[in-house]
Amino acid sequence: MTSTGSIVRGIGQVALGAVLLTAGIGHLTKARKEFQAQVPTWVPIDPDTVVVGSGIVEIGLGAALVATWKQPLRRRLGALVAAFFVAVFPGNIAQLVEHRDGFGLDTDRKRALRLIGQPVLVAWALAATRK
Repeated sequence: MTSTGSIVRGIGQVALGAVLLTAGIGHLTKARKEFQAQVPTWVPIDPDTVVVGSGIVEIGLGAALVATWKQPLRRRLGALVAAFFVAVFPGNIAQLVEHRDGFGLDTDRKRALRLIGQPVLVAWALAATRK
């Protein structure tokens, strides 16, 4: 029998997968310029290349979250998604420090508040995919 907790985690996993799929598609289409604002100026790669690459990774992670249900692979996938969120966090910091607008984050206050969202995404990835 399935517990309520596992149902909630499953819904959370699919929802996070949908968020990643949507963001990844946005990286490759209409939000491409907005995502470029999050690429730190110190990254020695063309910002568009970074945005396209990270979008492809997000699409892959999102699809995997929607499709992967067996443990321990599910838990490992959650750790990988959490690591991805940690890896892109410097972009959010750079957006604040470099005062770069994107996604309506046009003040330092808004950009600072955005930083709070990244640990939430890490926790979401880990919680939704645990045993």
